[in-house]
Amino acid sequence: MTRAPSHPAAALERLRRELRCAPPLAVAFSGGADSALLAFVATEVLGPEQVTCVTAVSPSLAPSQLADCSALASEWRLRFVAVPTDELSRPAYVANGADRCYHCKVELMEVLSPLAAALGAVPALGVNLDDLGEHRTGQRAAVEHGALFPLVAARLDKAAVRAASELLGLRTFDKPADACLASRLPQGTPVSAELLGRVGRAEAALRRLGFGQLRVRHYGDAARIEVDPDELALAVERRRDVAEAVHAAGYRYVTLDLEGFRSGNLAPLTEASMPGSRV
Repeated sequence: MTRAPSHPAAALERLRRELRCAPPLAVAFSGGADSALLAFVATEVLGPEQVTCVTAVSPSLAPSQLADCSALASEWRLRFVAVPTDELSRPAYVANGADRCYHCKVELMEVLSPLAAALGAVPALGVNLDDLGEHRTGQRAAVEHGALFPLVAARLDKAAVRAASELLGLRTFDKPADACLASRLPQGTPVSAELLGRVGRAEAALRRLGFGQLRVRHYGDAARIEVDPDELALAVERRRDVAEAVHAAGYRYVTLDLEGFRSGNLAPLTEASMPGSRV
């Protein structure tokens, strides 16, 4: 059933009301629209001494995301800490099965929970109502570790998060969703620091060329590039620069997906079956 849109001011007030009753929080802070709104409003309502914004640092986090988290914390005067996590020490995560996100979130929670306890706080995640309708095993891990979902409690979906963020003047209001780098690997392809680094270097190089929303999907020696449909013509026009940038990241073949960027889109191809055609 489609939910009726909520006025941004009303959604924001529901979130503030929810947070006024909250204990001190340790917010898992990725810098995306959801966690950014939660971190900003929680700090506004509870005060910076009661809210710690925690960014998990590992090979699956693009360096640009960590830099943006730090920049947002400085801009908004958030109490901020970056902590290392070690998903790659977990064989079930490395195996990259359908439950990879569960094992990733378990690692996060086993780092975040003791930190929160030491601060007299409770872990909180920026999960919104729309997330509940998706198959996200990571949410189960968060619930098992006692995390709070204030956006859900305040009945905010993704549209409400973006509208409330825009009302507050947060620059994250239209920030594209950016899943971890491991999401670029086909299911069953073992996750490694080397592969995550290769994907991260390729995406960073393409962003330096001026592309906005994009993904580099990994298939062995081949990279399948998704850019915003409005930038497909630019990708073809600059195909030599695109190919050179992706080759430099460690890929032998470069392909361009003519359907453009689609969040969560990783075709069920094996590395061996990926065509090795160049852009």
